[in-house]
Amino acid sequence: MSFLAELQRRNVLRAGVLYAGAVWALAQGLAQLLPLFGDYEWIARWFVIAAIIGFPFWIAFAWFYEFTPQGLKRESELVGDASIARSTGRALDKAIIAVLAIAVVLLLANTFVLHKETGSAPMGKAPDKSIAVLPFLDLSPNHDQGYFSDGMSEELLDALAQVKALKVAGRTSSFHFRDTRDDLATVGKALGVANVLEGSVRKQENKVRISVRLIEVANDKDLWSHDYDGDLSDVFKLQESIAKAITEQLRIVLVGEQKVRLVPELTANPEAHALYLRASAIFARRDGARFPEAISQLQQAITLDPRFARAHARLGAVLAVSSNYMPVDFDATLQQAEKEAMAALALDPQLAEAHAVLGLTHDVRRDFVGARSELEQAIAIDPGDTAALGWTGSMWLETGFSTKAAQQYDRILAIDPLSPSALAWRARIYLDTGDHANARRMYEQSMALGLSWSEARFADIKYADGNKAEAVASATRGMKAWLAEFPEGTSAILAQGMYGDDPGAHAKALAAIDGYLATKPKTLAGVAPWALLRLGEPARALELMAPAPTGNDQMFYSDLWSPFGKDARALPQFGVYLQRSGVATFWDRYGPPPGCHRNADGRYACE
Repeated sequence: MSFLAELQRRNVLRAGVLYAGAVWALAQGLAQLLPLFGDYEWIARWFVIAAIIGFPFWIAFAWFYEFTPQGLKRESELVGDASIARSTGRALDKAIIAVLAIAVVLLLANTFVLHKETGSAPMGKAPDKSIAVLPFLDLSPNHDQGYFSDGMSEELLDALAQVKALKVAGRTSSFHFRDTRDDLATVGKALGVANVLEGSVRKQENKVRISVRLIEVANDKDLWSHDYDGDLSDVFKLQESIAKAITEQLRIVLVGEQKVRLVPELTANPEAHALYLRASAIFARRDGARFPEAISQLQQAITLDPRFARAHARLGAVLAVSSNYMPVDFDATLQQAEKEAMAALALDPQLAEAHAVLGLTHDVRRDFVGARSELEQAIAIDPGDTAALGWTGSMWLETGFSTKAAQQYDRILAIDPLSPSALAWRARIYLDTGDHANARRMYEQSMALGLSWSEARFADIKYADGNKAEAVASATRGMKAWLAEFPEGTSAILAQGMYGDDPGAHAKALAAIDGYLATKPKTLAGVAPWALLRLGEPARALELMAPAPTGNDQMFYSDLWSPFGKDARALPQFGVYLQRSGVATFWDRYGPPPGCHRNADGRYACE
């Protein structure tokens, strides 16, 4: 008898198929359940490793033993009894069919049910223990304390977000309903929450009154309301009282240190706190024209209270992103951002924002290994830190891991479903994978929420639809946000070169880029190599990108790993570029993304 026939007689082949099917079914189940518990990739990785290790042991077991109607028997006891072999084979066939059917059902559910609306507004009934903190109204006599009322609501939101048993809608989404006339049921459905906290702040000189009302949105029922009076030195105590009252009303059991205190006392200096709130309002709106003002305010706050850890961290954050919004000395600004983040961690080692800022400074320097380490620490401390999640998504995009980037943006949208930047970047990944329906939906949401540059990306949808004129118009409007260092009218020139039909438009667009490069900018605008890639000049684009970080690397990288970067990835010098850019170092540590591999010469190549 041949070896293959012996494998068939002993049902070893059937056992192998059953094992593979069971592993597949379990993997599908894990893919649906594990994302509910945060960073789950290590569990999935070890499951696969264990399955591979276990396979030869299972095959050996199948060789020596049979499951018979009389129980487990050694194969040597069954030699010559063909009826038992057939009975065992039929039982294994039924088991294989059942396992594969379960796996297929789980796969279809995972693909077409659970993930169909990824990143959209929450579906179904909101959990009872969930809340959105709407921006408090400014009822001060001169109505000039908007920054203060916003700050009160935002700090309260941040404190409640740390309560593990409570789902809290993110700031961007909650603050979207500042001036809304929508009924609370509509607000609750949009944000996926069962309760809303409304409030107002009346500040006059040193006195402050905070009035709050907790509402169950399903029936517009007031659960609780109260007025809190104090002076500016009592602000954190007032917030603490409100936060504790909310947890009591929602019957949430606090554990650990939260039994003692929910709202941290950021500073004992009311003036420093006011300056911090003013600067934070500018930062939250990404009001780039006022960034110098925010930087000055935070520096003043630190002078008043050098131990104000949050002010150090927020100053680091403003500095770290400032190159996207205004001309800066790139290296000096990053060094200062890093210094402020380190100062914050010296005062409070568990400050997630400070770790996130360090992660961002590593990322923009193309130290992707250091970026991942710091960003993962930030998310471990505060899993709901949407800034850290967004910057982590950028890191994964820049290093070619679009699926991992999508996971980060999905996590943001689960917390903050109306985050315009998360919607835009998630739309971009949908577009790259050919899912134009979801890409269109998310781009349109992002544009409706006021993200101007999203319209530049939306031009790709228009172009794919065959609407070249609309693509040009969309790109012209959207690219203006990226071209502060270029002459007026450059966005129209580049848009025509990328999407238009005029034979001379391509040459004009290249001339516009050459004109900018002739000025020899100290820090290269990220739009320049990105535009060259889009204009069919991949070699020049790589050459520009390789020497040093640009003001916005993410623009280029997001196209490099997309279909738009196919020609660049095919160039002989691409492997050299990966080494010079820091990407290869990251891959050496963590492995390359799908579609990339190391060649015999030690350099990476990608499809």
